Amino acid sequence: MSDLFQKELNKIFEESKDLEETRKRLYEHLNELELEYRSGKVDLHDLDYQLALESTNVFKNVISPKNEKIVGFSTLKTLCDLKTGKNLGDIKEGFIQEFAHLFKAIYGKAKYSDGWLWPSLKKEGAKLVDFSSIKGRKAADMRSDFLDSAGKKIAEYMGRYPSGMEPEIIKTRERNRKRILDYFGADLDDWYRKGWQMRHVFRKKGDLEDLKNLVQLTEDEIKGISMSVENRIPFGITPYYLSLMDYEANRRRDYQIRSQVIPSLHYAENMTKHREDREYALDFMGEHDTSPHDLITRRYITIAIMKPYNSCPQICVYCQRNWEVTEALSPKATYSKKTIDGAIDWFAEHPSIIDVLITGGDPFVLNDGMVEYITKRFFELDHVINLRWGTRIFVTLPMRITDKFGEMLGSYIEPGKRNICCVTHVESSYEITPEVSESVNICRKNKIYVYNQLVLTLEASKRFQNVATRIAMKKVGIDPYYTFYPKGKEEQKDYLVPIARLCQERKEEARILPGIFRTDEPVFNVPRLGKIHLRASPDRELIAITPEGRRIYRFYPWEKGITPVKCYIYKDVSIYRYLKEIEKRGEKTEDYKSIWYYY
Repeated sequence: MSDLFQKELNKIFEESKDLEETRKRLYEHLNELELEYRSGKVDLHDLDYQLALESTNVFKNVISPKNEKIVGFSTLKTLCDLKTGKNLGDIKEGFIQEFAHLFKAIYGKAKYSDGWLWPSLKKEGAKLVDFSSIKGRKAADMRSDFLDSAGKKIAEYMGRYPSGMEPEIIKTRERNRKRILDYFGADLDDWYRKGWQMRHVFRKKGDLEDLKNLVQLTEDEIKGISMSVENRIPFGITPYYLSLMDYEANRRRDYQIRSQVIPSLHYAENMTKHREDREYALDFMGEHDTSPHDLITRRYITIAIMKPYNSCPQICVYCQRNWEVTEALSPKATYSKKTIDGAIDWFAEHPSIIDVLITGGDPFVLNDGMVEYITKRFFELDHVINLRWGTRIFVTLPMRITDKFGEMLGSYIEPGKRNICCVTHVESSYEITPEVSESVNICRKNKIYVYNQLVLTLEASKRFQNVATRIAMKKVGIDPYYTFYPKGKEEQKDYLVPIARLCQERKEEARILPGIFRTDEPVFNVPRLGKIHLRASPDRELIAITPEGRRIYRFYPWEKGITPVKCYIYKDVSIYRYLKEIEKRGEKTEDYKSIWYYY
């Protein structure tokens, strides 16, 4: 039956006189096909049936006149051009692959019901249990054997992502540390001092020579760093974080480490250009429009952000606030007590805010006295229930978390009344070290829980990569909290992944973990409005596909159903391009074949 319908599809494109006739006949065809499915006349596995209906709706969506008006071009016209051989120079392989897979799904030929892991398990002799014919202990044993086979296969994937807690890696980092200390004529006591680490952050033009003496750098890495420091593009690496890098520049194991802090050439070039073109050009989240008072950002009813320090010891290349941060540990990043008091006074006038996120920059760069002052002042406000310190210090400068500091911060917790927690940013299992473990343990001993926000960048998106990271984090007491889609800014295209990959990771990889290991929520941030849950498909819809193969989504912000709110249109990166990039990194694209069916 599906073959007949597919022939009908080709006939429509060949015989229709113009675009509107093509559209009309396609809708009729799709409605007829849907009726066949819903009538049970087509024999499909339940999962393939569900995908066929979903894919049919996606096709209807991307050829709708209303959506063409919204996005300013016609996906259907591009598809007609492809069928007739016109304007082929504008059509990329990504577009062709999108529709090849969409049509497979519509006509029940995607083999989605097989799952991506099952074919390889089957090849190795694994057997599914048929509970309708096998019962009791025999069925249980067969099921357990199958799960063992799946577990073994998954372990093979995760074996590629070592933790920094492994003895061999600890020894490597100790050698790295000695090399850095010898270079600066320092000792272990210096290493574990926050002040020494901050004084030796690699962030200026002259520091590049030091870096080149301490680790191997590729020509592109040197150019990216040079361009950044020359144009005041955020760049910085702490000595501790440098010790996490392997000496060799092959990025075999430390690719996540290097890719976070060493700017790519595209990033450096575009950052320079955007800053020259227009103020706020890089402010993807529209924070200049959501700041009702100095140091404050507010996008939600019951939570707001305060930024008492506007820089970090080191800078992530995909930083949301790269539009306002110009250098690591900038002298201009510190605000007066008067300015901080003014911000806290603003909170006193807004009693609906019960949770305050103190971030920046990294607020734990501030001294103990100022951290305590801010904590004390906020807890003088009866309506503030929770203080959330957003900091990457656990990963970039863990020696800053001392016993004295943990005891001070924890002393302000009042069970049943007020709480304090930390939200950090671990990006890879390779970042989990004994030092990270100790800093987290200090907080946990003082009733302060530590949560994680992971950004799913290109270099953190391989199969089961983040499963390994979640497991490594849980071992040291960090709870997964959010997995963020990276801010979709053009200068960061080297780091972006398709939305479909984040949805796939959540449903096909994180899902195998125990619930407390996968407590994170996959989210997309809408400028000026805030987070949208990506696993909630009603919060978004696919409305067009560009000739380059980039999906365009309409997002429905969190306020829908609460207040009138405009939708947000977003152009995603190409799935085809993403698969090519991870293939360059040694991945088998066959392992990701179901990505096309996450809409």
